[in-house]
Amino acid sequence: MKRILITGGAGFIGSHLCERLLKDGNEVICLDNFYTGNKRNVIHLFGNPYFEMVRHDIIWPYFIEVDEIYNLACPASPVHYQQNPIKTIKTNVVGAINMLGLAKRVGAKILQASTSEVYGNPDIHPQPESYWGHVNPLGPRSCYDEGKRCAESLFINYRKQNDVKIKIVRIFNTYGPRMNINDGRVVSNFIIQALKGENITVFGNGLQTRSFQYVDDTVEAMIKMMQTPDEFFGPVNIGNPCECSIIELAKMIVELTGSASKIEYRPLPEDDPGQRNPDIQLALQMLKEWTPTVKLEAGIKRTIEYYESLLTQGLI
Repeated sequence: MKRILITGGAGFIGSHLCERLLKDGNEVICLDNFYTGNKRNVIHLFGNPYFEMVRHDIIWPYFIEVDEIYNLACPASPVHYQQNPIKTIKTNVVGAINMLGLAKRVGAKILQASTSEVYGNPDIHPQPESYWGHVNPLGPRSCYDEGKRCAESLFINYRKQNDVKIKIVRIFNTYGPRMNINDGRVVSNFIIQALKGENITVFGNGLQTRSFQYVDDTVEAMIKMMQTPDEFFGPVNIGNPCECSIIELAKMIVELTGSASKIEYRPLPEDDPGQRNPDIQLALQMLKEWTPTVKLEAGIKRTIEYYESLLTQGLI
């Protein structure tokens, strides 16, 4: 049994990670300030004697003895991370410093949940880990993009200077149950709009592409990454390389929900990337027996069922 700290543990991916690590027989401490996380995501774990929920913001130091740290704390959707950009930068940078300091003090292994946004609006397709990115450092998304890039730099330098055992994964568009209903991302937006019979809002012409990965595949990859030898630390792209246009996704969701919703086109937000597709050859090579397994249609069906249950409960 390992004692594992998960920052952002009450969030979308974090809650699934808590669940999986408990299932594997570990003790889990879930740290969250509930800015975008929700107690509802982990309340079913409260009866587990090996689960602990702590309300805390990682821009302040936290002291605990643990074996591993998964650093997921940070709002991940443009709607939320642009709402308070200075807070977003602090969470990414100051939060990373605090968690790396904790890992250094107690000798814990620490994983940084980085993002495909470090590649910005890429001019290389698909994006390999060796690509340095095409990021606007002054744009509306910079608080998140540059915050995550700085966090990666901090992780690398804590390893070089202090021998901290680090892991870095770059997560591409992940979806599934427990996505925040107000996060503004396409999967949750389209499903909720379709279930309520509202117009499906597509930004731009809808031909921009994304590579969507179901949350279970993302969690599995993170755990596999933590298990790799210490000399391998990444960064590693974690995503499903099957590419889908936004308009294709919208039409799929309308069909699967049986909705009468129509497509409504709106202007494309500033710095919104035209393509996002991971090169996952390194992950397939280094993460033992890992590959994305959940097909997009199957994952979307499971996600629709989740939002239907929220709608039935009057939570949407």
